[in-house]
Amino acid sequence: MPMTRILAAIFVLSFVLCTGPSALRAADCEDTIARHMVGQALLAAHFVALAEKAGMTPGAINAILKSVAEKSAMQEFWITDSAGHAYLTNTGIDFTFSPDSAKAPQASAFWPLINGSKDIVIQGARKREIDDQIFKYVGVGGVDKARIVQVGVGAGNLCK
Repeated sequence: MPMTRILAAIFVLSFVLCTGPSALRAADCEDTIARHMVGQALLAAHFVALAEKAGMTPGAINAILKSVAEKSAMQEFWITDSAGHAYLTNTGIDFTFSPDSAKAPQASAFWPLINGSKDIVIQGARKREIDDQIFKYVGVGGVDKARIVQVGVGAGNLCK
């Protein structure tokens, strides 16, 4: 009986020691990724503001966003107008953010970027509303006007 308790205690201690740091590393990793994504979203916000001010067309801006996504871990850009319509994106998907959390639980979390009640929204990795893929999204408000500037990374590019 005492040997069973000792073995059980060793097993529990080993489990805690082996999984505890992994969970901490995963949380640290997700936090680090989020901070990088905030920087990328801010850069995208400034790029779009300057590109539009310079007279670039949405098609030309989308081509640059697509090129950046193809050459980096940043997989998606969703940049809206003040009504929440993502007219700038590398995905080619027509999408409009809704403020209604019952209608769009994931996307509605970013609506405060349009109304100015938040400057940054960081969302944990989760299944998307538009399909079953796991993505992590971070968004910032526009630097030139009310809008959402969101960047997304799929599970394949997140820490394992």
